[in-house]
Amino acid sequence: MIIPAFTEARERREFYNGIRALGMGGASVAAVNDETALYLNPAALGRLRDIYGTILDPELDISKNLPDMSRVKGFSQPFTIDSVLPSVMANTNTYYHANMQISPSFVARNFGIGLLGKYTLDAVSTGASTADVFYRDDLAFFLAYNLRLFDGRIKIGFSGKLISRIEMDEPALDTTQALDLPSLARAGLVKEGVGAGADVGVLLTAPWVWLPTLGAVMRDVGGTPFDKASGIRNKDATQRPDPVKQDLDVGISVSPIHSNNLRSVWTLEYSGLLTAADETDKAKLVHFGTEFNFGDVFFLRAGYNQRYWTAGFELASERFQFQLATYGEEVGTPAAPAEDRRYVGKFSFRF
Repeated sequence: MIIPAFTEARERREFYNGIRALGMGGASVAAVNDETALYLNPAALGRLRDIYGTILDPELDISKNLPDMSRVKGFSQPFTIDSVLPSVMANTNTYYHANMQISPSFVARNFGIGLLGKYTLDAVSTGASTADVFYRDDLAFFLAYNLRLFDGRIKIGFSGKLISRIEMDEPALDTTQALDLPSLARAGLVKEGVGAGADVGVLLTAPWVWLPTLGAVMRDVGGTPFDKASGIRNKDATQRPDPVKQDLDVGISVSPIHSNNLRSVWTLEYSGLLTAADETDKAKLVHFGTEFNFGDVFFLRAGYNQRYWTAGFELASERFQFQLATYGEEVGTPAAPAEDRRYVGKFSFRF
């Protein structure tokens, strides 16, 4: 896949996005109804019907390019910059993406507490000795509460988050220098810090057939600066990560019940309403998805994300979940769109 080497040809990254939403076109604000509400929309904690404790839930997300790139030049550590970049430079103009996250949590109706650990590495060569590289290592703590009003027709949720972040975002990294994390930090390229932020979500559900719902989440209310502490997980870094701007995601959904053992949800979402002016490609902000639920055991998902199709399925039992999904991410420009096709897998153990 050929990627235009322009700064606007960079993907739009979310702090958190789970496999269910990815299979549904990236739409979640008005549709989420499980433990991931803690991270996606705290108002949806009011939808939970039981108590859930997630003990282990590793989720891996990779580009379809990754296997071919590793065959040209192998690497053993897919989230380490100095391990991956030789392969990136040997695969000219081929986009590399790898993301791994784990999110143990305890949630009940109207309350949730959890952790999030996440590694992300994106890279593409932009010249003989330069590469566009994005690296992020997040460790976060979440605490959320929801208020139900008028028999749950109105739900208002609040979540607080404490984030320890290590990050590098370099559109033209010189790949001839030492590429280990301490060296990049001493060069002022890797940033590290701790930030405290808050999200506020709302769900408005009409008491009609199909339960039409309007959802919205104000993320990082007032902005989230990373100025609370430094040197905790990377003592060599002297720079702080860039603050996260306040933003607003809005969505609508309907939830038809087709039979005793079959129901579905259909949702449309527009993300980044407050920062849309910063995005030259508005197609990156549009998401649509659907899910068919067969007896809370088998789930089929499909959607539209940033011009590209998505799909997913889940097999669930009382204690285990196994999920797969695929989606396309826009990494091109409005004039020259370019898809990075990705595959996601997740296994969960919960009580």
